[in-house]
Amino acid sequence: MKKIAVFPGSFDPITIGHEAIVRRALSLFDEIIVAVGANALKKSFYPLAVRKEMIKKVFQNEPRVRVDHYEGLTVDYCKKSSASYLLRGLRTAADFEFERAIAQVNKAMASEIETVFLLTSPEHSPINSTIVRDIIRSGGDASLFVPTSIDLNEYKGEED
Repeated sequence: MKKIAVFPGSFDPITIGHEAIVRRALSLFDEIIVAVGANALKKSFYPLAVRKEMIKKVFQNEPRVRVDHYEGLTVDYCKKSSASYLLRGLRTAADFEFERAIAQVNKAMASEIETVFLLTSPEHSPINSTIVRDIIRSGGDASLFVPTSIDLNEYKGEED
C-alpha cells in the first residue's frame, strides 16, 4: 500500500521551513499532498490560487508532491485522499503542545490516520508565515524566508 501523507496548512505564503519539512519527509512517504486549508475564520493575505501556484512552483520537479486545497476537517480530507498520515512540522515546545492536542483529537475521530511530527531544522525555527507576511506588509525583503523559486515581486498586489 502506498504511504500517502497530507501536509496541511494555510501556506500564506509558503516558507523555507515548509519546503524543508516536505523535502525531508519524502524519504518517509511515497506521496505528499501539500493541502491548503480554507479557514473561514482567517483572512488570507494571498488568494488561494496564488498560494497553490507558489507551492506548485516550489515542487515542480518533484512528482511525488501534489498540491491541493480543502475545506472542512483535515481528517476527512485525508480519508478522501486515501492518506494514512498527517505530516506536521514542529518549531517550538509551544507548537508541540498545540499540535499534540490536535493530533489526539484527530486520532479519536479517525484512528486509522497517524500524525507524524518532524522537527524543523534549527535555522528555520524562528520562521513562520505570520512573520513573513509582516515583513511583506512593511515593505521589507522577505526573500530570505521563502523558497528560492518564489519571487514575491510577482505577487505584489495579489493580496486578498
